[in-house]
Formats: sequence, C-alpha cells, structure tokens
Amino acid sequence: MEPFRGVDFLSIDGEFSEEELLVRQTARQFVDDRVLPVIRDCYRDARFPAELVREMGRLGFLGANLEGYGCAGMSNVEYGLLMQELERGDSGIRSFVSVQGALVMYPILTFGSAQQKERWLPRLATGEAVGCFGLTEPDFGSNPAGMRTRARRDGGDWVLDGEKTWITNGTAADVALVWARTEEGFGGFLVEKGAPGFTSSDIHGKWSMRASVTSSLSLADCRIPAENQLPGARGLKSALLCLTQARYGIGWGAIGAAMDCYETARQYSIQRKQFNDRPIASHQLVQEKLAWMISEISKAQLLALHVGRLKDRGKAEAAQVSMLKRNNVAIALECARLSRDLLGANGITDEYPIMRHLANLETVKTYEGTDHIHALIIGEAVTGIAAY
Repeated sequence: MEPFRGVDFLSIDGEFSEEELLVRQTARQFVDDRVLPVIRDCYRDARFPAELVREMGRLGFLGANLEGYGCAGMSNVEYGLLMQELERGDSGIRSFVSVQGALVMYPILTFGSAQQKERWLPRLATGEAVGCFGLTEPDFGSNPAGMRTRARRDGGDWVLDGEKTWITNGTAADVALVWARTEEGFGGFLVEKGAPGFTSSDIHGKWSMRASVTSSLSLADCRIPAENQLPGARGLKSALLCLTQARYGIGWGAIGAAMDCYETARQYSIQRKQFNDRPIASHQLVQEKLAWMISEISKAQLLALHVGRLKDRGKAEAAQVSMLKRNNVAIALECARLSRDLLGANGITDEYPIMRHLANLETVKTYEGTDHIHALIIGEAVTGIAAY
C-alpha cells in the first residue's frame, strides 16, 4: 500500500506551520502503518482495535489540545489535522479520540476539582484509563433539556437513576461522565466502573460505526461519593460547551473521510478502462464528479482552517463550529456517494473503503447535533430568533 500523499488542490499546505505539518505527518503515518492494516477486519468483526489506545496515548493523541497533566498541548489547528487523519483511517478511531479528549478530559479539566484532575487526566492522556460521555437518553437526543436521569443527595453521596444510550466507549470506559438533573438544575457526575447500581451493555446490529464501541448505560440507585460531582459544571451550558469541542473535531475529521473516498475514486478512474480501452477518467461525466469533489473538499479545508485559527485566538463561536460540522459532514457524505458511483459494483465491496466511510458518515451526520439542529443553531445566530 502506497503512503497517503494528501489532497491539496489549492496549495493550502503553505498556510500551515512546520509544527502543524509535523503533527499531520505523525498522524498520517500512524494511520497508514497501524490503522489501515487492521480496520477492514475490525469493521467486519464489529471490533474496536483497543490495542491501539496506549499507542495513541504515547503519541499524544488523547486530549491533544489540552494543557498540563501529560497532555500534548497542541494548537487547535494541529488538533484538527490530527482528527482529519484519524478519520481518514476510520470514524471509529477518530470518535474514540474525540470522546476521550473533548467529552471526558476537557470537562474534567474545565469543570473538575483539583483532585479529579490529578486522578483522571494523566491516566486518560496515556490511555491507561478510558472515559465516556453520558448525555443522550432513549427518549431525549436533540432535546437534552428533557433528560429524565436524576441525581439526588443522600448524606455524603449522590444517588443517580436513569438511562443513557448511544454512548461511545460505554462498556470500555473506566469512568463515565454522566449528566443528570438535580434540584438545583443540571450537573455532571463521574461514575466509575463497578459503582453500585451502574451497568453498561453494548448496542449490537449496527451497520455503521462497526469499529466503535457503542453502548447503553443504566443507573439504578447508583451511589457515588459527593466529591464525584464536577464542581464547576452548572446547567446544560456546561455540557454544550463540551459538545462544541467535539463538533469542532468532527468538522476536521469529515475532511479525512472525504479525502480517502475522493483519492480512491480518482486513482480507480485512471486505472479502470472501458469503451475502447480508455480510462474512465477520460469521460466528461467522471471528470465532473471528481471536479465537484475536489472543489468541495478544498472549501471544507479552508472552512476548517479558518475556524481553527479563530479557535486558537479564542474567537470561534458555537454557531461557526456548527457550520463547520454541518457543511463538512454533508460534503463528505456526497463525496462518498459519488465515489461509490464511480467504482460501480466494486464500490460496494470492502476491498475499498468507500462503503465503510459512507455508512460511518451517516452516523456522524446525526451525532453531536443532527444536521437539522446545526441548521437551527446557525439560523438563530443570523436571525436572533430561536426556532427550537
């Protein structure tokens, strides 16, 4: 297998620093050497390659854009390039890293106590410990304000009751960050594996994200110490801040999936010969599809880079991140569909990565805010009127 050389029609690489390009190359080589050789079998077997977690920790991929506690302290653009390359490998790999860093480590760092940070962040950064984020419920996804999970004080403990579902890393997690309604509002709680009344189970039968652990969490009179509450997490705004971090990474990650589909289709169309022994790339209809893909990928790259630079200056707004996530996932999905079309029947086999990316992207379009929810977030930003 030839090393991936990247997709850069607009010479955007010139906008990156040497440090940013080094991060990308490190992640790119990791994907080529460690992810691609195993991911097809993992997808077939519905198995997450857990053997890669510690290696990703050693490379600084976990909590990569966080400071201290053994984290790499990358810029947000460097982190974005990391997400791009990991999703080129598979959405399941990027999702693991996104959840670990943006949805578990970030809230502990931002809202946690000194004791919580010291206990969990170094272990999560190395991959010694795994975390998950429990917000979505069986009856409440896009409307987290309706959540039914409750937390009540009982002496020196909190007691939690409720259900969470579609939780990445759920059964693999050593600690779950569970969001629950309290008498004072909404709060975040660290529920450790083995806590009384806490169980998790995997969701089976997925046609998407098969190389990712997806679980349900059950809390039945689950008792945890009072010090397991995140002291700085107050209200749903805290949970939504975590989601914004994850959505940012998704916006970059989708580019990687789109790149892989485009480059697979481009190479195939040059090698595949039909009609008087000519490559199908010589036909106008094929070139139109490739032109659409490279144009949209280039625009997605520019959007990601600009939002990343804004984020590094502390100026990125949540609605801008919503635009990044919504646009880039949508064009990645269309790139996957067009690429499958160009490969004909071969496009549906797992000899090629296209159907795997296509199926994964259908999930990516939905999680961390559906396409429709992000449209409404953008709509509110431009009108000043909330439509949800």
